Amino acid sequence: MEISDELLCLFSADVSVDGDRYVVEVPRREIETGSVEPGDTYRVALISREEPDDSEESSSSTGAPPEPQPPVEINETRYVEIEDIGKQGDGIARVERGYVIIVPGAEVGERVKIEVTEVKSNFAVGEIIEETF
Repeated sequence: MEISDELLCLFSADVSVDGDRYVVEVPRREIETGSVEPGDTYRVALISREEPDDSEESSSSTGAPPEPQPPVEINETRYVEIEDIGKQGDGIARVERGYVIIVPGAEVGERVKIEVTEVKSNFAVGEIIEETF
């Protein structure tokens, strides 16, 4: 399956009934990290939760799909372009699968060399080590 570079977030969710409509809940972490803003409109892709056949290894005892691993590691050096400013005033860069890297002190449009100092499941923090590249 091909995944767009424009992917902002990826999560599993149930579809629930709310009167005459159906609702897919977005996890709080996706709002808090700035990937998704309440009130904005997004394209949503639903992927079947097909049961793995017996030849495939299950990722857990519940059969739940594995959480995607962050595409960066602590102390990794990256060249990124700052695409946005977060609510706290920090620069926001996006890398593979829309994964967010927060870069304090960076401005929109800047291209900077960073060292990743912290990695979480849905975002990382990077420190500028070179202003422009």
